[in-house]
Amino acid sequence: MKESKFEFSYKVYNDISELAKEDATLLNKAKSVTKQAYAPYSNFFVGAVARLANGETVAGTNQENASYPVGICAERVLLGNAATLFPGVSIDTLAISYDSKDVPSDHPISPCGMCRQALLEYETRTAKPIRLILAGQKGKIYIVETVRFLLPFAFTQDELI
Repeated sequence: MKESKFEFSYKVYNDISELAKEDATLLNKAKSVTKQAYAPYSNFFVGAVARLANGETVAGTNQENASYPVGICAERVLLGNAATLFPGVSIDTLAISYDSKDVPSDHPISPCGMCRQALLEYETRTAKPIRLILAGQKGKIYIVETVRFLLPFAFTQDELI
């Protein structure tokens, strides 16, 4: 038997004032776009904003539905927007934030499993790591250098070839 270990490092910032200007700008956009989310059932409003390799930005918000499984997360809305508006252009950095009527938005959140898989697929098809900025409306901020770190045993196209 052989034991293996998976570890990764990420950066932790105390608040937005410690970020580089372009990262702070992107995160502020993600915080702001949470107001456009449609979340009348969970009251959990998520916003995602990406800076693409061509310098453009694209946003997405979660969109809930009374038929609960029909909703879609902010990250996947963003990926669809990016792929449609700028085909083949990679995502440099993606900022994700949230707000809630029910819980404090004072710590980072991470994409759900389905979004991790979708983000990894986008990262793989554009052959460029997607850097993540994860935060609430206030408090600590995490920066992760690649989506791959969030899904170490990913199911990828390699399993299908």
